[in-house]
Amino acid sequence: MQTEQYSVFTQRIRMLKIPAVATRVDDLATWAKYKKKMCDRCTGTCCSLPVEVKAVDLVRLDLIDAFELDDNMKRIFKRLSKDGQVEHYHEKTGLFTLTRMANGDCLYLDPVSRRCTVYEKRPDTCRNHPQVGPRPGYCAFIPK
Repeated sequence: MQTEQYSVFTQRIRMLKIPAVATRVDDLATWAKYKKKMCDRCTGTCCSLPVEVKAVDLVRLDLIDAFELDDNMKRIFKRLSKDGQVEHYHEKTGLFTLTRMANGDCLYLDPVSRRCTVYEKRPDTCRNHPQVGPRPGYCAFIPK
């Protein structure tokens, strides 16, 4: 049984023409060159990376109102942190980091389907991945 599963896994990797090296999210050298069809067969590994967002992303996610953009960001951070929506705010860059679940997944990643639950409202960081990120043009692809 295990050999059959390995064989299916190996066939999928060959179909996608990606290296057979096991991907490790924290090791950029193991990331695969991005190809469009990878997302359909992926476990959403990129969604276990920290997601940095700007205040406009928080508006899009309906976490704050547009009129709050002129408000004190520290106050917004305090409120969103208390609500469990963000876990960090970097005052110098104005970037918030979305909260991740205990297993490291994004707060908005469905644990069963491994798909984004706020896809239409997703932050620019997610919209621009993998063109922008730790290793542009590459992703931490792990097949289903």
